[in-house]
Amino acid sequence: MAKKKVTVAKGVKLPRGKESQERKRPGGGSTGKYKDVAPGKFAGKSGGTSPYSFPIPDLAHARNALARAHFAPNPAGIRAKVYRMYPELRKRHEKRKGK
Repeated sequence: MAKKKVTVAKGVKLPRGKESQERKRPGGGSTGKYKDVAPGKFAGKSGGTSPYSFPIPDLAHARNALARAHFAPNPAGIRAKVYRMYPELRKRHEKRKGK
């Protein structure tokens, strides 16, 4: 009997149990909770955690990912992916840093 699969992102299914293992990784708490987000709109893999964590489908989620990047094993990877997708956030960050 084949294991049932669980949707973790748009078009991505993992065997039941694998998704909960990914959720237990540092920074992977949101794995499987954003089923309608495309796989390319996650920053988790860049941060060394579950590839389906740190969703960044829009500007509000991107800001949230930046605020929570410290939970990932490689926070700089999360920030780099967010800034790559939303360069206007980098400009804002540099402007605040220069004050």
